[in-house]
Amino acid sequence: MFDVHVHAAPDVLDRIGFDDEIGASYAAAGYSGFVLKAHHESTVGRASAVARSSGLDVVGGVALNRAVGGLSPATVLSALSSGGRVVWFPTADAHTQETACLPRLDDLDPRMDRAVLSVPPVLAAEDGKTERDIMLILDLIAEHDAVLCTGHVSATECRWLLDEAEGRGIRRFLLTHPSYTVPGMHPMEIAELAERGAYVEITAYQLLHQPGMTAARLAEVARAAGERLVLASDAGQPTSPEPPQALENLIAALGDEGLDAGWLRGAAGETPRRLVLA
Repeated sequence: MFDVHVHAAPDVLDRIGFDDEIGASYAAAGYSGFVLKAHHESTVGRASAVARSSGLDVVGGVALNRAVGGLSPATVLSALSSGGRVVWFPTADAHTQETACLPRLDDLDPRMDRAVLSVPPVLAAEDGKTERDIMLILDLIAEHDAVLCTGHVSATECRWLLDEAEGRGIRRFLLTHPSYTVPGMHPMEIAELAERGAYVEITAYQLLHQPGMTAARLAEVARAAGERLVLASDAGQPTSPEPPQALENLIAALGDEGLDAGWLRGAAGETPRRLVLA
């Protein structure tokens, strides 16, 4: 088993455990490794430390939010040159996050402004520098053979990113929980992008915390994803189970919807491991 989406302390939000404690929980559960994610800092150094201490394949990356410079090629170059494997496009600072009233760093202090980030075609046409920076970011992801994750941007932006990724030879493209509140994609849209080569993430967090989400709805998404399905926990919240258990619960819930157990375990093991590491 290999979890591509887990959160740990230290963080600006409360987490269920620190990096080493999360690593120990995965080792005890027999996982081969996991991807450590944070919304507001690179996890490359943290992941490397946990990998050395735990013996697991622990991978880091960077989410392109304002605290790390936003849509910054320098941030991406630093993360990937230091061993990072994953680049998430904006999550907490995506314009969709603000519109949906989901948590943002700015919530912590009223003196912070509410600026948001976007990519074409939502990006303002006159913002040529940001568009050039995004193009360089995509080139860096391609050159390092890293994983492009769409983050919390809109469905329109996800489609644009896939178009650009195809043109640049990016082989590893993951739709970040596309059926979550943001971007809120329909299974038919998801199926279309999966057929074009996008991997499709479903997370335990959705089942635990997404308003209105059910195992039956997630099973529709899983069927739309087909062999491109990736199951992850997106856990680490104090109100969620330990991340390995959260992922096991997701697999069980989808199995109860009639999905093949072997396929589901592959989507939480070999498929994400191959996406990130092979």
